[in-house]
Amino acid sequence: MGLSEINLNLLHSLGVLLEEANVTRAAARLGVTQSAMSHTLRQLRAHFDDRLLVRGPRGMLLTPRAEQLRGPLRRGLGELERVVRGDVSWDPATASRTFRLVLGDYVSVRLLPRLIERLRREAPRVDVDVRPTERRGDEARLESGEVDVLVALRASGAPGLRQRALMSDGFACVARSGHPEIAGSEDLTLDRYCALDHVLISPRGQEGSFVDTKLGAIGRRRRVALRVPHFLVAPMIVARTDLLLTAPTELAAELAAHYPLQILASPLALASFTLQLIWHERFDDDPAHRWLRDSLVSSAKEASAGA
Repeated sequence: MGLSEINLNLLHSLGVLLEEANVTRAAARLGVTQSAMSHTLRQLRAHFDDRLLVRGPRGMLLTPRAEQLRGPLRRGLGELERVVRGDVSWDPATASRTFRLVLGDYVSVRLLPRLIERLRREAPRVDVDVRPTERRGDEARLESGEVDVLVALRASGAPGLRQRALMSDGFACVARSGHPEIAGSEDLTLDRYCALDHVLISPRGQEGSFVDTKLGAIGRRRRVALRVPHFLVAPMIVARTDLLLTAPTELAAELAAHYPLQILASPLALASFTLQLIWHERFDDDPAHRWLRDSLVSSAKEASAGA
């Protein structure tokens, strides 16, 4: 069957169904009844000769055929919508749109408060949906338009990806105020650093860390008493224990305003890092997408300046 033999409204419905993987939520998004959405799904199953969505232990699952359709369908519908709407300008004051961002909790703490303040002021009808990283699948999500931007250390070598420096940071040590070993000390020596027990933030659950590699290179080691995947939980634990945390400096400063923490210079010479704003070249010239990227960069500058 060719394009002329299917109602384009069915393709739009299919795009929503594949994104939501839930008939009830898809119906709500499209403003139709659940029974109408179920009827549409039956039509689509007949057209593609595939079940598309099947029941799993925690809800509906996409069939392999549906997974194949999802990316190309989203890209095609997005291009078609821009053609039909004639999108050549963007007025954030009146526009309605949802931007989907892939951010870790470190970036969320530093960036989101300023970004949302900006949106409420300049684009009150624009919404933000923060998505978790899928590691190997993030580049495909950018290309398909499933997500708009990703913040990471660097773009992969995948073709079509663009990147722009977003925010930089270094590292500091964090201990609770009144820590018996370092309270009132302006300098944290390497001997004391290695003697204390540590919290390690390991977002991807990998063994070791760049700190431990650095220590090993000079014949030293430390004890990691706790390993956690999230940046936000570690300072809360440090504030109630004698564990030491090595964390991004700006994040430590943000959290020290809310928890009884002291920040000390690291006795190790740890290199700073720069996070990149990453997107797909398909959206280079899209006015709304360009506005989003500029807003993210401006919000990051405000965060770094402590605005």
